[in-house]
Amino acid sequence: MAFWKDPGMTSTSVSVAGRTASPSTARAINDRLALHLLKDKGPLTAGELKSLTGLSRPTIADLVERLRQTGLVAVVGESGAERRGPNARVYGIVADSAHVAGVDVRTDRVAVCVADLLGRTVAEESLPVAPDVVPAHTVAAVVALVERAAERAGAARLHHIGIGVPGLIDPATGELNSPGGLPSWHRELATALHGGLAAPVLLENEVNLAAVAEQRLGAVRDRDTFVLLWLGHGIGAAVVLDRVLRRGASGGTGEIGFLPVPGTAGLPSATGCDGGFHSLVGSAAVCELAQRHGLEAVAGGSHGDGTEGSGAAEAVIRAALEAEGRGETFLDALAARIALGVAAICAVLDPGCAVLGGEVGRAGGVGLARRVEEHVGRLSPLRTRVRAGVVGGGGVLRGAVLTALDATQDELFGAP
Repeated sequence: MAFWKDPGMTSTSVSVAGRTASPSTARAINDRLALHLLKDKGPLTAGELKSLTGLSRPTIADLVERLRQTGLVAVVGESGAERRGPNARVYGIVADSAHVAGVDVRTDRVAVCVADLLGRTVAEESLPVAPDVVPAHTVAAVVALVERAAERAGAARLHHIGIGVPGLIDPATGELNSPGGLPSWHRELATALHGGLAAPVLLENEVNLAAVAEQRLGAVRDRDTFVLLWLGHGIGAAVVLDRVLRRGASGGTGEIGFLPVPGTAGLPSATGCDGGFHSLVGSAAVCELAQRHGLEAVAGGSHGDGTEGSGAAEAVIRAALEAEGRGETFLDALAARIALGVAAICAVLDPGCAVLGGEVGRAGGVGLARRVEEHVGRLSPLRTRVRAGVVGGGGVLRGAVLTALDATQDELFGAP
């Protein structure tokens, strides 16, 4: 955090991070600090702000008045009934002074969440998407869905919209590079939302957003460096190093479905991940492995291409966790497969921690994570903890909201 000098305005400049800064810059730094304290610690009195910031009482008084005039801060109560003298005003962030939206885009459905400036959910909507609908109609329906959620939330406008999608996001352009098999309306949606709601749109890979949610709200709040493996119908990973989400030169960091591993019938290619890690731990492979161990994939249906859906893989893992004998053997065999991918990542990145997410990781929970950690320990000399994701099925949506919220707070509170 930058160092500031309390501007009692006896001079025309102050020192900030070893450089000379004007009083207006110092005020901006102090305002941002106060806003983040109010956001993170809840409503505070002027005296509490003074203690937490080290600023003088007159400076705090000026700061609070400035923030009240912006509409971002208001008096939310009084404190001091337990002591003599007048009660102190308590100041808090005006939560409904801004709203953001998160959108989780899948091939067969879209979910929307609108949150206020403190990140509290105020409206949610969802929409099933049929595969045979005209793409333009789907795009229009999703725009209307987000508008309806914003209206329910009482939002006059949305400051930012975060969208989680499958596929690669080009770091240079921010555009979606949809691999084969994804609907064309995915690519068109961001432009339509930006034009229809006049809000900046932040497009991000869905696995990356799940990692954001796990770091801020879930299994790795204590970790600065980790990887998240998304295990479901599709296979991917998110890489966070020193609290920074790494995307790679083309946005392809974490495409571990293409990772060549032992135990497959062939090798992956530039046009398909068959023969790669996906062939060992994708939902179809999980269901096939279960059947070899005498367990049936009982739910979730198929994707229309003959492959088992992730719901079936999730169901069979839950059944295996409740069973003995064949269930234990199956889980150990699955953990050994997952460990191949984790060990390969560890050999390159040494993240120290891997989180198992997606439908398969979520179904396996702590039991599967423990087995994977044991297998990784036999394959790699690098100590790696393996944890089960805890954010759940809404991780992508929550990550989208958090991403939009960060951008909005930077805009309203002042960029770092």
